[in-house]
Order: sequence, then C-alpha cells, then structure tokens
Amino acid sequence: MTDIPWLTLAIALPALGGLVVALLPRERVQAAKWTALGVSGAVLALVAVMAARFAPAGGDRLQFAEVYPWIPRFGVNYAVGVDGIALVLILMSAVLVPLVVLAAWHENDDADDRGKGYFALILVLEAMMIGVFAATDVFLFYVFFEAMLIPVYFMIGRYGRGERRRAAAVKFLLYSLLGGLLMLVAVIGVYVYGGTFLWSELVGPDGALAGVDTTAARWLFLGFFVAFAIKAPMWPVHTWLPTAAGASRPGTAVLLVGVLDKVGTYGMLRYCLEMFPEASRWFVWPVVVLSLVSIVYGAVLAIAQSDMMRLIAYTSVSHFGFITLGIFAMTSQGQSGAALYMVNHGFATGALFLVVGFLIARRESSAIGDYRGVQRSAPVLAGVFLVAGLAGLALPGLSPFVSEFLVFIGTYAFHPVPAIIASVGVVLAALYILWMYQRTMTGPEPEGAPRLRDLNRRETWAVAPLIALLIVFGVYPQPLLDAINPAVDATMRQVGVTDPAPALGDAETTASGQEEGDHE
Repeated sequence: MTDIPWLTLAIALPALGGLVVALLPRERVQAAKWTALGVSGAVLALVAVMAARFAPAGGDRLQFAEVYPWIPRFGVNYAVGVDGIALVLILMSAVLVPLVVLAAWHENDDADDRGKGYFALILVLEAMMIGVFAATDVFLFYVFFEAMLIPVYFMIGRYGRGERRRAAAVKFLLYSLLGGLLMLVAVIGVYVYGGTFLWSELVGPDGALAGVDTTAARWLFLGFFVAFAIKAPMWPVHTWLPTAAGASRPGTAVLLVGVLDKVGTYGMLRYCLEMFPEASRWFVWPVVVLSLVSIVYGAVLAIAQSDMMRLIAYTSVSHFGFITLGIFAMTSQGQSGAALYMVNHGFATGALFLVVGFLIARRESSAIGDYRGVQRSAPVLAGVFLVAGLAGLALPGLSPFVSEFLVFIGTYAFHPVPAIIASVGVVLAALYILWMYQRTMTGPEPEGAPRLRDLNRRETWAVAPLIALLIVFGVYPQPLLDAINPAVDATMRQVGVTDPAPALGDAETTASGQEEGDHE
C-alpha cells in the first residue's frame, strides 16, 4: 500500500472535473473549456510526478498499489497499481488529453451547447482510461473496460461529423458490447476456477489459476482475447474503427485510436498471456497469422481511401498488427517493441489526426480531393503533417522506428517468415503516407478555393509537444524502455518462454573466435 493514493487521485480528479464542467450553466462555455484544460493539465502534472517516483528495477513489480474491499461478498476489490507498461500508457493518455482539449477548442462550436458537454465527456473518459490501465482486479478492469463505451458513444453520436455519426456510434457500441459480453463470461469463469478477482493472486506458478485444466484455460483465454481483438482492433473484427473514426471529430479520433484501442493490446499482455500462459503459447501461430493479415490488409485498404480520417484509421489497423505480432512472437525484443509501439503510435497518430482536424476546420471537408497545394499557403501546417506522416511510416530518427525495429528483431528471432511478410507493411506504409501528402500538400491550389491560413498559436501549442516527443524518443527511447523492460521480463517468466538461442552459425563463429584468441 502507498501512503499517498496517487492512482486514485489520478482517476478521481478528471472524473470530478467532468462533473463540474457538466454542471456549469449552459452559457458558461469558455469556463467549461478552461476548466477542462486546467484539470487535464493537473492530471498530467500528477502522472508526471508518479513517473518520476517510479522505480523500474527496484521493489515490487506493481507500484503505487492500493487495495480496498469493494464487494467483499463476491471477492471484488478496488485494486489499482502500475508496472512500467501500464505507467507509460497512463502517461501517454495524460499527455494526449490536454492537447485534445486545446485542439478541440472550437471543434464543437456548432453544437447546441457549443461543446460544453463534449469537454465534460473528455474528462470522464480520461478517468476511465487511467482506471483501465491501473486496475489490478479483473472485475474492476472489466467495469472500466465497459464504462469507457458511454462517453465515447456520445462523443461520436452527438458530437461527431456527418449524417452517419449516430449509425457509427451504434456500430461501435454493438461491437464493443459483443466483446464485453464474451469477456464477462471469461471473468466469471476466472472467479469460478480461481476464487478471486485479484490479478496478483491469479498469476504466478502458485497462482489461483495454475491448476486450471488445459481445455478450460484455452476457452477462458479466447473469451478475453476476442474482446481485446475487437478493441484493438484486429482483422476480421476491425470494421467498426474506420466507420467510427470517419464519423468522429478529430479530437475524438485521437483518443479513440491513440488510447482506447491500446486497451486491447495492453489486455493481451497483462491478462491473456499472464493468466493463461499455456493457452497463450498454444495460440501463438493463429494470432501471428491474424496479425500478418491485419498488417497487409490494413495497409492496402489505407491506400484505397479518399477520406483522410478513414485512411488514418486503416493505417492503425495495420500498425496494431505489428503490435500483436510483437506480443505473440514471445521474445523480449518483440514484446518491448510492442509496448513501446503502443506509446509511439499514440503520439504519431494523435499528431496526424490533429493536423487533419486543422484542415477540416479550414475547409470543412476530410476528402483528399478537396486539398491541393497546402504547402504554398500553410507551410508550417504542411511541415507538421509531413513529420507526423513520416513517423507513421516509421522513418529512422522518429520514435515509431525504434519500436517497429524491435518488433522485427523479436519476430525474426521467433521465425524469419512472419518477419519477412510483415516487411510488406513497411513498403505499403510509404505508399499510403507519401501519396496522401502528395495529393494534399503539393501541386497547385484548387481554383476558386480560398487560401488556407497557417497554424495559429493555439494550434501550434496543441501539436508541437507531439512532434517534439516523436523526435526526442526517436533519438533517445531509453527512458521508456527502462520502464517497459522489467515488466516484459516478468511477463516472459510468467508465460514460461525465453529468447531463442543464437543461430548455430553465430554460435560456431563465436566459439571459433574464442578458440583462436585462446591459441594466440
């Protein structure tokens, strides 16, 4: 137990802030915006202090832990705590939310309440996002997992774009509820077999699930995995994402793709692998095949898009294929790369969606065909778009390259064939990113269309931190890896796998070199 309830404060502060914003008088829109920005900034400061106090290589794996009885009759506890992976994902969420608030300052001025409710929903969603990454009770995790649907449903259905926004919100809700129901069955099964919901008591060689028979463990694994695959999203249960992203405001899309989808891949690491190690090893090849299909399929569909919002959504389907491939390669490099990819993808995709949002605010269209020659009238906007796009294709020097490179190393150590197939996604990424940039930013401006203004001060402040983080962690990713690697090592031990030994040729070469040195 920790003396200061850091995680409870990080969950409660945005929840209370959302309530305050919701209760403000209808005409106090500016007060609502500034309250949302102030609260989200305070949450970022709080999480930054937690990150500074976190000791990756020392003490217990779960730090800032809190456990309080919630529903004692059924063994349910309010239990939270973070390891390195959960901490960096919470930090990513805390960084993105104030930037989304700043970027969405005038995004919903055409709504009935001029967006007051939208900012309240953002804060409530932030509380849920921090809660789902921090939960160490399986039932509490499920509560946060499902509760996130409520604010997102209204952010798409009420504050979205276009006539199809309500249909998109319903599709998102139905897919998510299907996954949630399957997970609920698995959560109940975990309690029946394990007698507890506490994650720390369920895992480990002497954990409550250690004696579960093989067949039951595999079915429970599937219950969690399908729910996480829908949330991720993974082919073939991905179709809700392009629809939802295309009907969302860019700010909503940043949180939807940048943070919420990471709950799926985080759940695979934390719950699928560690609670069901034998089942995870048994399902490795089916998941690897699905990941490869997601990589190639998502990239091909992205090339075919004429709408920027849908294009970025399909690129995320491809990128999440890399993340799941790294997770189920069952190597330390693959899993470290996958965890790092979650963070880097959030920053890169967040920057792309924000820039597209600035374009939509100027011309009220997300169609690629409505833009040409933007770099002539808005060179700074075009430059930011280019850097964010190059991060999306994992250009060396930008942070996604490091994570993608680690995934490739880990996957190749697992088996060369999946790594070779996955490399097709890298080639296709260059096509869809550079082609989108060429069609929107270069060439002559459309005849008769008003010249686009460049980024203003508010927009610059909203996107500049993401560009800075993409560059800093592209050059020096070690702080993130220092937090992630001990958690990955613990996961590898729990699953019962080790990194493959060096190839025989390498071993012989090393041995030969040693013998020559000894002889000399």
